[in-house]
Amino acid sequence: MRRVDASRQLPAEPQRAFDFVADLANLPRWQSGIVSAELTSPPPVGIGSTAHVIRELMGQRIAVDLTVTAYEPGQRIGLSSAASGIGIEAMLELEPAAAGCLARFSMEIRAQNVFMKPLEGTVAGAAGSDLETSLERLRTALEAG
Repeated sequence: MRRVDASRQLPAEPQRAFDFVADLANLPRWQSGIVSAELTSPPPVGIGSTAHVIRELMGQRIAVDLTVTAYEPGQRIGLSSAASGIGIEAMLELEPAAAGCLARFSMEIRAQNVFMKPLEGTVAGAAGSDLETSLERLRTALEAG
């Protein structure tokens, strides 16, 4: 298992940032590599909600199903997915700060079988730069309103 983390100050109160992120249709607007996202379970979003996502990864488009694993309005949302033998647990945590909120974004990358174990490091390396890019895109989207 590999873990990657990033954090960034966001220009929005935690609840506003959470509302934007928890609308899974917004994933392509802020999360790096996501081309499209569609909620596949009935609203409202909460633990157990699902979405179908098309992600671009290393030059290929991959269809991935996401499941919401944590949902605390204004505080944190967790997403779980698996594709091509790699499982990913993502968590975005928000806390109040002087000029909006502090966002902490982390991912745990886990090979789902022994054959994929050597790729954990490669995926974690790509995910690390994606986290930074995603938080910057989230900051920009929140500034735009």
